[in-house]
Amino acid sequence: MGEATFAPNDLLVSDVPVIIRNITIVSGQNLKRGAVLGNITASDKYTLSASAAADGSQTPALVLATDCDASAGDVVAAAYASGAFDSTKLIPGAGHTAATVEAAFRKAGAPLYVRVLK
Repeated sequence: MGEATFAPNDLLVSDVPVIIRNITIVSGQNLKRGAVLGNITASDKYTLSASAAADGSQTPALVLATDCDASAGDVVAAAYASGAFDSTKLIPGAGHTAATVEAAFRKAGAPLYVRVLK
């Protein structure tokens, strides 16, 4: 199994409580902290959320809390289930923007917030 490492980058902003969950990142990816993740419904594993996906992962659900190299196999990694994030530090998948990610979090009622800082 691969490994995950923490690399701070001012991703978190505000005083919103932070909740972290351990999740499984599906193999074949090398993701950085701040990646916006979607849940693959059939396997309950996570991948970079792409709006064109049709496996459930098209809906942004969590934000990756650590760099994660799952290129050689599935990896258990930490992901934010609650928090506020600097929009410029998020890494959305294809077809997503900070606005579409924020909208998905709101629709799901998730305590995840995207902040546009000036």
